[in-house]
Amino acid sequence: MILLFEFLPLILFLGALFWKGIYPAVIVLMIAMPIGLIVKYLTTKALDKMYFWSTILLLIAGALTLYFRNPLILMWKPTIFYWIVAAAFLSSQLISNKPLIQRFLGLVDEVNFNKITPNQWRNINIIWVGFFIFAGLLNIYVAYNYEFETWAMFKTFGLMALTFIFMLGQTLWVINLVNENEEVKGTKENK
Repeated sequence: MILLFEFLPLILFLGALFWKGIYPAVIVLMIAMPIGLIVKYLTTKALDKMYFWSTILLLIAGALTLYFRNPLILMWKPTIFYWIVAAAFLSSQLISNKPLIQRFLGLVDEVNFNKITPNQWRNINIIWVGFFIFAGLLNIYVAYNYEFETWAMFKTFGLMALTFIFMLGQTLWVINLVNENEEVKGTKENK
């Protein structure tokens, strides 16, 4: 149900885009995202920080897009968001002994992440930084080389699928890393 409120604004945006055009679609998105954020908050009783900041950035980019009548402003929004997230991940490992990805994955109770070394956490964190930089660059490439409608479909489905595949791959890799570290520890204890 919660996932519906993350996808619904994008689906409404695409519907309005193909029915009425770019600027009405931006207005629909600017209305739907805050509503989705509020519903998500009321349902979970927790503020999803990524969704919150994405909504704030959308409202700013949407307002500028409408004011200047320039869709490229909206098209830059995912890139700016991805690069801000990349900067947050990178700075977390520079100012803290616990990188952001370690805190993020630490919310999962089923896996014992204590088996991962600090150096491994830094490497994983850097991979996430690289992913967000790459996703931002890919978004800009599509924005400047394809029609707005193509970019909108790519942003809605392509970037989301890419992020899902990356996160799934990272999760499997981290679980494998935990298992490898357990085997190495077990081997050392047996000697």
